[in-house]
Amino acid sequence: MSAPHYNHGYLIFLILLFLWCPRFAGALEITDSVGETHIFTAPATRIISLYPAHTENLLTIGAANALIGISTSDSATISVFDKPRFSYHDSVEKFIQADPDCVLIRPMISRSNPNLISKLRDYGIRVVSLQPTSVTELYEYWQTLGTISGFEPQALEMINKFQQEITSIQASVETILPQHRPKVYFESIHSRMRTFSPESISIFCLTTAGGINVAEDAVSRRGTNIAGYSKERILARAEEIDVYLAQFGRMNRISVEQIAEEPGFRALKAVRSGQVYLIDEHLVSRPTPRLLEGIRMIHKILYPG
Repeated sequence: MSAPHYNHGYLIFLILLFLWCPRFAGALEITDSVGETHIFTAPATRIISLYPAHTENLLTIGAANALIGISTSDSATISVFDKPRFSYHDSVEKFIQADPDCVLIRPMISRSNPNLISKLRDYGIRVVSLQPTSVTELYEYWQTLGTISGFEPQALEMINKFQQEITSIQASVETILPQHRPKVYFESIHSRMRTFSPESISIFCLTTAGGINVAEDAVSRRGTNIAGYSKERILARAEEIDVYLAQFGRMNRISVEQIAEEPGFRALKAVRSGQVYLIDEHLVSRPTPRLLEGIRMIHKILYPG
């Protein structure tokens, strides 16, 4: 009898389950994105989420009942619209009155209002800062949310399904010869001439979809997903840029017309050929399973046939 065959994604799932499940019985130690260590002796059941990605991921793994508050900028599903809204500009007293056992933030909030974070911790409220900046960190981040909320198996299953979809897309893209793949400049912030760092989740979306990143020499700013790329550097690659792709949303309020009319940009091959496109920032920058939607949309842009 031949040995049973398991697909790659399933094996990863089994390994993750083996590594994580034995730890559930005792205290769990988590190091967050700013280097703070947190000890959990039980799952958090009264979570306030100050970042929409945290909210969306918790809902996806089935932890809606663990949420007692969400961000004022949250646009999550209707099932949590009745939850109280919180902002990192709110008073400490508002948080204390809600009696959370965990407040989930991201590093930007730590930098913007360190006083709030310090006071919450002084009061004994656990504040955990999470935001992945690479695909490896993305999977670790999802696992961590599962651990914090007590929905570890569901988080691992979400990772497994996501990885299986990625593997399927990559297999399809591998049939396209590298010389036939379009070269893309991926804009993150137009007003500051920013792209994404090569190791970012957004560039992962681009390359998984079958695009070649022309700004692979961009350098991350302060360890974030964002990287500077001056207009001079963009124009120096004018004839290489087959497609000009820009995220749009709160981070980048831009239009195709504005990009095309940017002084000097008529020199870009993509602008001259009408290959300038926008994609919702939530689908390429927010660390949720909806990244799959972003990857598929980019693939359709790059390979319309």
